[in-house]
Amino acid sequence: MARHLITSALPYINGIKHLGNMVGSMLPADVYSRYLRQRGHDVLYICATDEHGTPAELAAKERGLPVDEFCAQAHDAQKAVYDGFALAFDYFGRSSSAENRDITQHFARKLNENGFIEERAIRQVYSPADGRFLPDRYVEGTCPHCGYDKARGDQCENCTRVLDPTDLIEPRSAISGSTDLEVRETKHLFLLQSKLQHEVEEWVARHEQDWPQLASSIARKWLTEGLHDRAITRDLDWGVPVPADTWPELAAEGKVFYVWFDAPIEYIGATKEWADQDPENRDWKSWWYEADDTVRYTEFMAKDNVPFHTVMFPATELGVREPWKKVDYVKAFNWLTYYGGKFSTSQKRGVFTDQALDILPADYWRYFLIANAPESDDASFTWEHFTATVNKDLADTLGNFVNRVLSFSRKRFGDEVPAGGEPGEAETRLGEEIAGLLAEYENQMEALQFRKAASALRALWSAGNSYLEEKAPWLEIKTDKDAAALTLRTAMNLIHLYAVVSEPFIPASAAAMRAAFSLPDDTATWITQEEARTLTTLQPGIPFTVPPVLFAKLTDEDLETYKERFGGTEG
Repeated sequence: MARHLITSALPYINGIKHLGNMVGSMLPADVYSRYLRQRGHDVLYICATDEHGTPAELAAKERGLPVDEFCAQAHDAQKAVYDGFALAFDYFGRSSSAENRDITQHFARKLNENGFIEERAIRQVYSPADGRFLPDRYVEGTCPHCGYDKARGDQCENCTRVLDPTDLIEPRSAISGSTDLEVRETKHLFLLQSKLQHEVEEWVARHEQDWPQLASSIARKWLTEGLHDRAITRDLDWGVPVPADTWPELAAEGKVFYVWFDAPIEYIGATKEWADQDPENRDWKSWWYEADDTVRYTEFMAKDNVPFHTVMFPATELGVREPWKKVDYVKAFNWLTYYGGKFSTSQKRGVFTDQALDILPADYWRYFLIANAPESDDASFTWEHFTATVNKDLADTLGNFVNRVLSFSRKRFGDEVPAGGEPGEAETRLGEEIAGLLAEYENQMEALQFRKAASALRALWSAGNSYLEEKAPWLEIKTDKDAAALTLRTAMNLIHLYAVVSEPFIPASAAAMRAAFSLPDDTATWITQEEARTLTTLQPGIPFTVPPVLFAKLTDEDLETYKERFGGTEG
């Protein structure tokens, strides 16, 4: 089987992430990783908190904590939420690790040796009130392109255009709010992306036909506009330090690398963190170095991160002139909005992941978010849509099927799978239908089409309900007890099948369904087409229990409570 390296965009350290962050990177990466593991592939799913740059320093200042202490606490808080969502990372690291520091400095030295880094004197915003140069995110103002009045000096959150602090209209210090800003000269390191333009274009051209249109179009747009040399250092107290053995003057001034230079390198750094925990059995370089023919690398991210992963980081890897693994497939997502307006960490607009878990278990959110993933366009979260999906798909279609099959069988046949007669025409038709739907589900998962995969999974659940309505065991038992027993045994086999194949989407509920059956040596990681056709995994006599209700229906009162707490109006 293939070896699959999977990464999702690193969540910023400055606060708990919202549902849009979850569905735009980490959750689909987890669903895909779980699926691949079930199919027998060797999978390494790596992520980490992105801890450097202005957001970390500003958030620490707001909390009144040293930045390293703040980052340690925030990392643990984020990891607890991701554990709550059952994200099965192989490793969730930290970009402030020693491993990332060493590899980032190695990349910088090699780029310098190869003529792709240049020291330049530039004019930078200085705040007399703060007594310091202001890195790009320490400057806020109005975007010259779209008029958004809370744009940062590196990028406009509203229109996603990359900015320079001097581009902003009516700029102000993000530290003190002072508008008394000056422009002074200072020195920084620049990555000469312009010298790598053609190499990046050739690399993108070899891959873009395989990528989703969203990812390839963004990459092509940046290349068409031309790659510009970009400063990769900042005046910050927190970050990967410029190595003194290569740039002693800048190191003495306390320069650190720009967060978007070291953050993508943390994918490699976190893999080394993972390997360093068990060096005798884990080889991090086999995943990243000279691995083009042995590893399939898939990245997951929202559209605002696409330029950095399809253009800027590949330019860095190409310029190093070493055989580092580059991404094979970029799964890019549009944005999930909240009633048509943007989720926003900085503005605390929308539902945040810790709040979501306070309301309902993770499987409710996992299923809804993936079934409505913003793949082809932006998607809007509304409480009305959420409650309708939970009630229809999870409570009525899946949960009700499981409960009524097991409850009715226990009432009429006891606590073991009933025997019944031989399968007939209805069971043959059902088996063919299930095999076909399972193949569709597999195909969509292989293609990373999550909404279509969710639709195929929903169709699998619906097929069980249709079969149950057709056979009506509550009527069969009045005239043909064996026929009713066959129907229930077949339905129980469907429940076991659902438990196995639903695990990537709803792992806790899948585990509860599987645990309902005392099946000896139940080591199935997937269901074969033949098993789907025959539905005979569960033989008569196997003990079972009725699990607690898998999914509670949400009421109109619940809906109003959610809307009152979080707001439910157009953004």
